[in-house]
Amino acid sequence: MRRREFITLLGGAIALPLAVRAQEPAKLPIIGLLGSSTALIESQRVAAFVQRLHQLGWIENRNVVIEYRWAEGRQERFAEIAAEFVQLKVDLIVAPTTPAVMAAKQATSLIPIVIATADDPVGTGLVASLARPGGNVTGLSNQISDTSPKRLELLREVVPGLRRLAILFNVGNPGAVLDIREFEAAVRMFGLEALTFEIRRAEDIAPGFEALKGRADALYVGADPLVNTNRVRINTLALAARLPTMHGTRDYVEAGGLMSYGPNIPDQYRRAADYVDKILRGAKPGDLPVEQPTKFDLIINLTTAKALGLTLSPSLLARADELIE
Repeated sequence: MRRREFITLLGGAIALPLAVRAQEPAKLPIIGLLGSSTALIESQRVAAFVQRLHQLGWIENRNVVIEYRWAEGRQERFAEIAAEFVQLKVDLIVAPTTPAVMAAKQATSLIPIVIATADDPVGTGLVASLARPGGNVTGLSNQISDTSPKRLELLREVVPGLRRLAILFNVGNPGAVLDIREFEAAVRMFGLEALTFEIRRAEDIAPGFEALKGRADALYVGADPLVNTNRVRINTLALAARLPTMHGTRDYVEAGGLMSYGPNIPDQYRRAADYVDKILRGAKPGDLPVEQPTKFDLIINLTTAKALGLTLSPSLLARADELIE
């Protein structure tokens, strides 16, 4: 082979891989979505998140990839999923609750983390301040604990003879513990008696209801992934015990709870997509202020009210954002 032909052939061999590499598509950014409960339970929230991303120009599997993982209300799964996301080298993690965000923060100090909804991120140590979060975490606070007194007022309106109030919450969730502290303070302010009902796992729920028999006039349920995953069971047991229930979010009332007052969670997820958009376009999470809810909804389940023999005032019904039948 002549020297000129050899050089031409060699040049082609070198150029070919470069041309192939030039044609390879750029790596799509990856969002790791750490679901606290199940895909079914969180479907409406996730749909709102994905829809808003679409509006902002991020189309799933076209210019962004979303890796979904579901903890199914099991606390130990948060750390496992967070570690998996770090291994996958995701560009950003969306975590919806205090325990999920804590697990993600412990797994990485580099990957940006967006809070979809968590109670008092300053009080639980997730961020330094609402105005300047610092670090790799930002997003939305749900202010559940701030609205605890309002939920108690509504419950007293529905159960006029309320004297003894049972409180169910996951003691392993720092956000739920903060909510319960605020709620207990409101209970004391109104001169009521509180019976706390602590759980750490699903197996604690039935024995707790057994212990409550005949001892309470109503039940306050602290929002939490474990509780949410078992919400149908909790509401069924509460109805059997003739206990009107108050919750912090709508999905509990859809599952047979009496009423809820709190932030509109799909709206929180929708707004979380704005944070994702800004971070994927170069913003630093520590520079993005944590935002608070703008919409609070009162939801009442009329079927449950009827089953409990409760008479709801026209005034209360007029104030409800939604009546479920």
